Amino acid sequence: LGTAFYANAESVNVFAAASMKTALDDAAKLWKTQSGKDIVATYGSTGTLAKQIAEAAPADIFISADLAWMDDVAKKNLIKPESRKNLVGNTLVLVGAAGSDVKIELAKDSNFAAVLGSEKLAVGDVKSVPAGKYAKAALENLGLWASVEPNLVMQENVRSALALVARGEAKLGIVYGSDAVAESKVQVVANFPEASHAPIVYPAALIAASTNPDAQPFLDFLFSKEAQLIFKANGFTLLE
Repeated sequence: LGTAFYANAESVNVFAAASMKTALDDAAKLWKTQSGKDIVATYGSTGTLAKQIAEAAPADIFISADLAWMDDVAKKNLIKPESRKNLVGNTLVLVGAAGSDVKIELAKDSNFAAVLGSEKLAVGDVKSVPAGKYAKAALENLGLWASVEPNLVMQENVRSALALVARGEAKLGIVYGSDAVAESKVQVVANFPEASHAPIVYPAALIAASTNPDAQPFLDFLFSKEAQLIFKANGFTLLE
């Protein structure tokens, strides 16, 4: 009886993309109210989390900010493939400080570089951070990459890029729509056209090594109507 009790009392360890923090914290609070059980969330760059999972970090659930990193973890047989589902979507936006009067049209032959001048543009690392990879793809598709690349300040995750803009250390930043909702010190200056980058999708899955009996119920809860409404309120897009 003792061991069964302790197994049931074990917190669910969720490794989730940094951009998930505000919404997932809200969802975890609701789950705690309903179930009496705790969620311990570890937030970071999706690529960093994927590497930690590969090194046997004690995770029960992985929520990636793109399909590529989840595919990477899946190829290493580190998730339960039948548990994998796409949780939510997101948009890509350009943010400036709250009250900013910056006017930019995100299109080919845009005035982006002129508006930036010598100021900084904060982004997630374009090689490893999903938000950074989406940002680079969108800028390349719009023909703007070469003109703004010298202004880039790359960060280890999207929330760090957001923080630079919120603190006034970067004039503009490329983040998710949900990040803009989460931070009152920034505002959306322009939206990237959906066609300028691959769809932003957050897959979630159970970790293969997890034996936590509460992991699947919490994962199911994230797909419930009430949890999905929390994601929507936090600026994520709901998937059909």
